[in-house]
Amino acid sequence: MKIATFNINGIKARIEALPAWLDEATPDVAILQEIKSVDEAFPAEIFEERGYNVATHGQKSFNGVAILSKRPLEDVTRGLPGDDSDEQARWIEATVMGDTHPLRLCGLYLPNGNPAPGPKYDYKLAWMERLLKRAETLLAEETPFLMAGDYNIIPQAEDAAKPDSWRDDALFRLESRTAFRKLINLGLTEAFRARTQGPGHYSFWDYQAGAWNRNNGIRIDHFLLCPQVADMLQDCQIDMEVRGRDKPSDHVPVWVELAA
Repeated sequence: MKIATFNINGIKARIEALPAWLDEATPDVAILQEIKSVDEAFPAEIFEERGYNVATHGQKSFNGVAILSKRPLEDVTRGLPGDDSDEQARWIEATVMGDTHPLRLCGLYLPNGNPAPGPKYDYKLAWMERLLKRAETLLAEETPFLMAGDYNIIPQAEDAAKPDSWRDDALFRLESRTAFRKLINLGLTEAFRARTQGPGHYSFWDYQAGAWNRNNGIRIDHFLLCPQVADMLQDCQIDMEVRGRDKPSDHVPVWVELAA
């Protein structure tokens, strides 16, 4: 099963580029972030005619997550548990049946947190604490699951072309990286690093200052796999070339291949 995560930075802006990539890459599942659309306005028919079932958790103009799946989506839930007052559309879950195992898909768009320190950074860290608790719950239930999306976390210095320029940024502050490491330490596997080591691998390039042309990127889009799913991991790659196409998102797709 091929599962991709892709921050599309607006469905309206990517209305041609996203279907074109789906037709080329043919993932079984695509987990999307920043759809920037309410549920009613999301163009589901474009994806349904390609054989995808569609579940969205949208918000006007900001945030928004979605799951596109060629397999039926069961038990869809929206919103990260732990704060009923949180109105930001950043979390969606659903179960798909693989060839041999059910798989719980958790799609996330983790808060950016800038400027840091400040209220937005406090929200990021509180959100990550809720994420940790959700992972603990799923592990306790022995549910095969993965958590995929735009984490807005640069895990290590090698995940940035110019790490020194990110030292005080919410994406790379020690508290952010520590919270991410707590997730890993639960026994989760960071899929890309399980397959590929070393610097020079990025999933985001800013639109400003010629970042793409100079390969001044960062790696902030990740798959975290529970132990059962980590055992199924066959590959994990970044579709870097997508960034150089017409009207690209500032992120590119990352995907895993699972023997599921």
